[in-house]
Amino acid sequence: MSSLVPHFTKTRIAPTPTGYLHLGNVYNFALTAAMAYKYNAGILLRIDDLDHQRVNKAYVQDIFDTLQFLNIPWHEGPRNIKDVERTWGQQQRMPLYKRALQQLKDDGLVFACHCSRRTLLPHTAYPATCLQGHLSFEGHNWRLNTQPLVPVSIRTLQGAIIAALPPAMQYFVVNKKDGYPAYQLASVIDDLHFNVDLVVRGEDLWDSTLAQHVLAQKLHLPAFDNIAFHHHPLFTGVDGSKLSKSAGSMSIQHLRSQGRTAKEIYNMIGQMAGLDNINSWQDIDV
Repeated sequence: MSSLVPHFTKTRIAPTPTGYLHLGNVYNFALTAAMAYKYNAGILLRIDDLDHQRVNKAYVQDIFDTLQFLNIPWHEGPRNIKDVERTWGQQQRMPLYKRALQQLKDDGLVFACHCSRRTLLPHTAYPATCLQGHLSFEGHNWRLNTQPLVPVSIRTLQGAIIAALPPAMQYFVVNKKDGYPAYQLASVIDDLHFNVDLVVRGEDLWDSTLAQHVLAQKLHLPAFDNIAFHHHPLFTGVDGSKLSKSAGSMSIQHLRSQGRTAKEIYNMIGQMAGLDNINSWQDIDV
């Protein structure tokens, strides 16, 4: 008789070094470690450093410092900044991203867009302003033509969920005007490249999960459908807003500077998550 417990090979911790890590980030890392332990899966550390205008070496170092301070393990990936720069940074995988972008372009599935965030601010969804504009791709964002809308199937720990891309995510950017691939494309390519089959992320990224499945379909990458996604609740500040990396008082760096121990930080995470007796990632029941 087959086991009802799903089998996974690899999950990943994938921070973006654009600010100091906060309690919400650490909860995601700890939960990922706990789920990897439950399913006997390896953990990849993947540092998403393509946002070269905002990435800072101090933030990259903060990732290593935080993981080591809280004793969160990883089995594959960089061990220090030099490893990121020499081998593991996303810059090293640019040929993979460029190949996927060229495929989308050759298939006529992307279009150039000159619209700025400011001009799009009044709209709840992209108005397809540049869809038929035939602009040069050079120096412009590349947007994916997400029409016709076809529902996608998302594998979760509770079973498959069928959903369609919401209006706010239609025609999303896959390549930025600075020539660097956007998050959605890089994430799809990276997860498949590293053979990740379990992704643990916040519920705010549900729309990104849908977008990535749409993109994988456009790229004819059916293996992406085999990845399971678990979306966990977000931590919020006292005003109910989502924690951000600009919220210094909730950053691990700030808490450590105040003399907080790893156990105390885990206690804080447990309280915010509504869990009792959380002293390490191993105490999180999944």
